[in-house]
Amino acid sequence: MAETAADPRRAPVKPLTYKEAGVDIDAGDEVVDRIKGLLKRTHGPRVMGRHGAFAGMFRLDYNQKLFKRNYKDPVLVGCTDGVGTKVILAAERRIYDTVGIDCVAMNVNDLIVQGAEPLFFLDYLGLSKLDPDATTAMIEGVAKGCEIAGCALIGGECAEMPDIYKPGDFDIAGFCVGVVELDRVVDAARVKKGDVVIGLRASGVHSNGFTLVRRIVRDAGLDLDRVYPELGADPLWKVLLEPTRIYAKPIVKLLAGYRRKKVISGMAHITGGGLPGNLSRALGPKVDAVLDPAAWTPNPIFPFLEHHGRVERAEMYRVFNMGIGYVLVVRPSFAEAVCAKLAKLGEEPTIIGEITKGTGEVRIPGG
Repeated sequence: MAETAADPRRAPVKPLTYKEAGVDIDAGDEVVDRIKGLLKRTHGPRVMGRHGAFAGMFRLDYNQKLFKRNYKDPVLVGCTDGVGTKVILAAERRIYDTVGIDCVAMNVNDLIVQGAEPLFFLDYLGLSKLDPDATTAMIEGVAKGCEIAGCALIGGECAEMPDIYKPGDFDIAGFCVGVVELDRVVDAARVKKGDVVIGLRASGVHSNGFTLVRRIVRDAGLDLDRVYPELGADPLWKVLLEPTRIYAKPIVKLLAGYRRKKVISGMAHITGGGLPGNLSRALGPKVDAVLDPAAWTPNPIFPFLEHHGRVERAEMYRVFNMGIGYVLVVRPSFAEAVCAKLAKLGEEPTIIGEITKGTGEVRIPGG
């Protein structure tokens, strides 16, 4: 068959590129260049390798005498977590740096519960479009969180996926590795009757329960841009986006001060499930934690959400941290000393309950 002659009047077809399909490689390269300094700020002498390598490297020990750790029986501790639907509110308000701090917090606060020191962190960003300014702001938040936590940001991934995320949408998650000596691992079996429960104040809602938060805002017709006097001087959106408090440095320093005595018998990060769902994870099967809700005052945002959402008190405790973001269970004779040490480290410790005989439950009378 004879070939059909090309029509000279038809415009030549423009070659299709990856950018036209929705992924901008050049923008990704620009972000990699921009964040080099952010990562370097979190690095210590144990971080190895060059910026932009396929993987980050971290030396568990370091030969120089000044930095040598001398681990005897080290246990690596790893965890991964994200920020949940809090990112929807952040995307709507175009506030990108705070969720990076949240991402680090949700990981390192889990990791230190086992008694571990955070070593390094990696982040993952899933994006509709890789905008260099917005993406750099997200990673800047992650780097700031790592600085607060005292761990190194050694790598990450930015995935531009317009077929999965709607324009403006994004998600952020992270992965953290820490280390603890085997004989210093915090184990639920150590919690005994008579131990004292100490709570550390939360900065706000943190990063759990935002599906309910957004439903309350919608159903109650709340204005995110309005300043509600009972919440202070900031608009509602800013109160809700307050970053999750990072407890890593104070807890690591506290544990380092008790090298021989095991005065900390248990710890819990109060995330999804609230105080009942998380503190119970730090208890053995023969004890209960009985908390006194009158011992602390929840952040103003919690009674605000409870009122406007017509949420029952028990549900509030089951979903939110209710003002307590981290809990320690300590031997009774050391409770006051531990509180004093934590206060010097910048925390607001409060004795909120005690350990009794039981079946591994958390009881909050009236809550």
